Amino acid sequence: MFVTVETAARTAPAAVIVAIDGPAGTGKSSTSKAVAAKLGLGYLDTGAQYRAITWWMLNNGIDVNDATAVADAAAKPAIVSGTDPAAPTITVDGLDAAGPIRTQEVTAAVSAVSAVPEVRSLITDLQRSIATAAPNGIVVEGRDIGSTVLPDADLKVFLTASPEARAARRSGELKGKEAADLAATREALIKRDTADSSRKTSPLAKADDAVEVDTTELTLDQVIECVVTLIEGASAEKAGLAR
Repeated sequence: MFVTVETAARTAPAAVIVAIDGPAGTGKSSTSKAVAAKLGLGYLDTGAQYRAITWWMLNNGIDVNDATAVADAAAKPAIVSGTDPAAPTITVDGLDAAGPIRTQEVTAAVSAVSAVPEVRSLITDLQRSIATAAPNGIVVEGRDIGSTVLPDADLKVFLTASPEARAARRSGELKGKEAADLAATREALIKRDTADSSRKTSPLAKADDAVEVDTTELTLDQVIECVVTLIEGASAEKAGLAR
């Protein structure tokens, strides 16, 4: 039986590090935040960190298509991520960047910036430090978490969905002048997937030991319950091994 997001919180018996990967539009963020809140875990949106450094590059006149210029500037911005799933935050040099990093301008540039090895190295180190410092465990979502950032995560989940379903979900997230028709959104998603999957450094990929969940025909509540069940199993196994 599937339960709703409003169901009383459940607590995993042992702190776990959970990696949730997958392309855009599969429900990663909504699922990860809800699962973390339900189980009392921290939450980290790694994509927001790449968007944040991209936003900084754009604001500071760095040519995002010049890999050398991006690499030279990569260490300059101070990016801080809050891990409360109920109110995740991200700041760049002390400025709230949660809204600005979601613009189409940033979306169009983030693949180029995130493909630069120096950027990935810096952000990966940041992500690992946040995950290992989480006192009660954490859900980390992104595109290379299970394969590269946290290869020893207690549980790895890879969310997928058809391009049509993903485009419909993403179009529903866009508002006002940034709203796009389904065909254009689908094309943009496929283009982003190709860029992220083919980059030389930490490409979008399913880890060999990840559990794949196809969300095409599932409601958000069903995906959440599926992942919660997987985490509870992994946490119980970890607790058993620790005895």
